[in-house]
Amino acid sequence: MSKLPLRKESLPYLIFLSLLAGILYYVLPVIALIPIILLIFILYFFRDPERPTEFCENHILSPADGTVMEISEIYDEEFFNGKAIKISIFLSIFNVHVNRSPISGEVIFTGYRPGKYLPAFKSHASELNERNTIGIENKRIKVLVHQITGIVARRIVCWSKKGDFLKQGERFGLIKFGSCTEILVPSDVEIKVKKGDIVRGGITILGVIK
Repeated sequence: MSKLPLRKESLPYLIFLSLLAGILYYVLPVIALIPIILLIFILYFFRDPERPTEFCENHILSPADGTVMEISEIYDEEFFNGKAIKISIFLSIFNVHVNRSPISGEVIFTGYRPGKYLPAFKSHASELNERNTIGIENKRIKVLVHQITGIVARRIVCWSKKGDFLKQGERFGLIKFGSCTEILVPSDVEIKVKKGDIVRGGITILGVIK
């Protein structure tokens, strides 16, 4: 059975809600139920299940859990300097929000852009919302991953920095409370998902390197 470890980023919320529930219990026990319910939600939201990633150098795995919102061909000047395929994944508050590396490789690019907090499922949120970016490359391919905030998600966490080596499926960050994760891959990658598909980070094959 898979373990469900908890991210340490949840601790401030858990401590605050525990103290609040304790105080309210002595004032009005019924009201104490509110922080207790929120506490249970935090425990659920920050779950970080172990994933049995099967390494394959020909596969590009999903960097996040969620639903495929869009697959489109774009021209990227930031990383590819040419055509690329963008796959947008929407994460609801009920999805696991840990981001995982789609390939094994070196982090050769990082970037951050401040922005708005529009609903992550809006098509223009990618261009306007706050965003953190990480580019990963190996001998065969390079990919770019955007961590994008939403109307609820207002805190991006990225543990990897330029020069780090990530294994396929390895955790590199998370986005707190509802968000969007985008992955850009070379235009010649054979895409294996379609709009509306449910994907799992470190498990679902998004594309195959031809």
